[in-house]
Amino acid sequence: MSENLTIRTKNIKEGDSNYCWVNIELGNQRVGKVRIRKIYSKVVIKNISIFPEFQGRGFGKEVVDLFKEKAREIVADRVRATARGFWERMGFSDTEDGNYTWRSDRR
Repeated sequence: MSENLTIRTKNIKEGDSNYCWVNIELGNQRVGKVRIRKIYSKVVIKNISIFPEFQGRGFGKEVVDLFKEKAREIVADRVRATARGFWERMGFSDTEDGNYTWRSDRR
């Protein structure tokens, strides 16, 4: 996939309880945004939005993979019915409360 995809998270405060939007960039081009809350080694994803002209290229998957490299746990918060298949393909489990979770097997 693209080696230059980045997520600009430098302004996120550790343990902050608020969600914030961060940019998804390919080189110097913004391709989308993700709304997250980072609580130490846990990332809660509220929304991933890839701009229409960049959809269908695997950027959503790549964003989740980038978070998997850093986090020990990821929660996809209040997943819409239309997005459940995406989260399942990404290895997340349905928690039966509207959320999907993934946990690293790294210790």
